Amino acid sequence: MRIPPYHWWRTVFLLIPAITIYTIVLGAASIVSSLFDRRGYFAHGCARAWSWLILKTTGVRVTIEGLDRITPGTTYVFVSNHQSIYDTPVVFASLPYQLRIIAKESLARFPVLGWHLKRGGHLFVDRRDPDRAGILKRWSALVSQGLSLIVYPEGTRTTDGHVARFKAGSFLLAIQAGLPIVPLSIVGTRNVMPKGRLRTEPAQVRLVVHDPIQPPVIAEPTVHDAKALADRVHDIVARPVEDALQIVQR
Repeated sequence: MRIPPYHWWRTVFLLIPAITIYTIVLGAASIVSSLFDRRGYFAHGCARAWSWLILKTTGVRVTIEGLDRITPGTTYVFVSNHQSIYDTPVVFASLPYQLRIIAKESLARFPVLGWHLKRGGHLFVDRRDPDRAGILKRWSALVSQGLSLIVYPEGTRTTDGHVARFKAGSFLLAIQAGLPIVPLSIVGTRNVMPKGRLRTEPAQVRLVVHDPIQPPVIAEPTVHDAKALADRVHDIVARPVEDALQIVQR
């Protein structure tokens, strides 16, 4: 019988209990705060604290590049690759913006975490039957409050480290809303916890913030327009990720 490695024991008996406590305490605080803070600002503060605690407990060190390329107070659509469940803590802990995510509908059913996301104003999408008109309406409501969005257009976490092709749906919404898109490249979170592995390890992570891209002004944008923008943003996001993979493979 093979004995699990040290980091498996550390994950199961230290990190999972600690993260559970963080989630319950800060999730409960954010839910209570939603009774008097309808915009979800306090809830976002809880999410940032939750993210910082997870990274600190796990031993994830984040280097941020290009933060000076974006303007504080501006509403953006942040578009990122998706390497690990640690991507969201990295983004929330690193970007000084009021962020809301577009998440799959199943997350809304998770105790505490799902309640926090719903009460905090995050968007949920049924991928089998997305209501684009309804999403755009809710998206526009968030924009009117000065809130930015974080999107993972691959749709799921990578299994091989490469950046999969971006789905066009969120880019169509960005064109319709006329919001600047900020590509984000996350490098290294797959070393912390890749998809399908119940084990975390300390690691150095890079978050690269690229120059904002203003979507084209199109009266009635089509899926073709959205795909062209998605491919452009994909190439920018993928470059640092692919460069890092090549270094590892040498």
